[in-house]
Amino acid sequence: MRLEGIASPGDVYVSGGVYEQIKNKLVCAYQSLGDRQVKNITDPVSVYRVLPDPAALSQAKRKRWPVALIAVFIVIDIAILGGLYFFLQNQLANKAPTLAGTPGSPAVSANTPEPLPATVPVPVEKPNGSSSVSAPAQAPKESTKESTSSAPATAPISALESTKESTSPTPVTAPISAQLQLIHEMVSIPGGTFAMGSDDDPSEKPIHQVTIKSFAISKFPITIREWNACVAAKSCSYTPTGEDDAPVGNLSWTDTQQFVEWLSNVTQKPFRLPTEAEWEYAAHGGSRSKFWWGDQLQAAMANCKGCNEPYQTSQPLKVGSFKPNPFGLYDMGGNIHQWVADCWHKNYQGAPPDGSAWIENDCLSRVIRSGSWKNDPSYVRPSNRDHYDATVGYPTHGLRVAYSL
Repeated sequence: MRLEGIASPGDVYVSGGVYEQIKNKLVCAYQSLGDRQVKNITDPVSVYRVLPDPAALSQAKRKRWPVALIAVFIVIDIAILGGLYFFLQNQLANKAPTLAGTPGSPAVSANTPEPLPATVPVPVEKPNGSSSVSAPAQAPKESTKESTSSAPATAPISALESTKESTSPTPVTAPISAQLQLIHEMVSIPGGTFAMGSDDDPSEKPIHQVTIKSFAISKFPITIREWNACVAAKSCSYTPTGEDDAPVGNLSWTDTQQFVEWLSNVTQKPFRLPTEAEWEYAAHGGSRSKFWWGDQLQAAMANCKGCNEPYQTSQPLKVGSFKPNPFGLYDMGGNIHQWVADCWHKNYQGAPPDGSAWIENDCLSRVIRSGSWKNDPSYVRPSNRDHYDATVGYPTHGLRVAYSL
């Protein structure tokens, strides 16, 4: 999300997703600014202003002094009332023995044992002279057996394997057959050197030479059918809905790592997300024009808001609905955003020249490419780049896969 455009000089703004991750980890104050409209995101995004310095933190606390003062008075009142209550209890306890001699009142003896509360376990003798156990301790074991026998069909494989009633093996033929089909849809991209970036946006500067090694990339964005093969294998936690041939969406960058790890294990190939440089190189298809087909927008070349008519506003079209680029790749611009491996950097200063992923430890934001059906034509450009919180899914976010040759 590009919050720079709405932030004042010297201020630090974070999205709601980032706020949820850091609010209890950093000694900062946060001011909610409500929902704001930002570039590349159709729906408004919750925004918070960070107040990191002690002066700002103190100022934020001073605004809450009436509430704090009221809380102090309440605590004092509770302490006084509590002390008075215990004082009266002690007085009544000291007078309790005199009640035994009162006519018409039951006799109270200091030696009379009090009855056991209903919640105290009563010892039960076990046969064969074994040590005693408390009766209530048996109840949790019975409830555990009941919950085990009624384990839902969607439970993880590890849980099902521990259930005696579950003896059927998990089918694997569907995921493997789906992945064999996916392997056939990989396209080999020859290596080369190209000028990465553009002057159309500050984040795309400076234009710099990058040398790419040959690699393979999926012909289409990953579809719901292909993703559901990972779900069936209990390796992907998110279950999408929609047509099988539609690109899978609503994925976080973290979700994509589950898919590539599973796919690598099934196929014994080192699948991964493409790097940002590899994606842009493949999207250009060997051209250096604004779009892969030329410098002017043309109808029926991509799925975006303003690229063609009729326009579907609620969901992406099935993969392969438009022409492929010169490398034979479909939807390299529009229809669905695609996560790549790199951490987000606001420009290309210091970017690696060898096409490798630009990664730093624990980066919170990752790069997304391609634009989606909800974006305008400027996002369809191969050089366009944006980013999003790595742990947050969004309906327009999908993926492609790649591996080195």
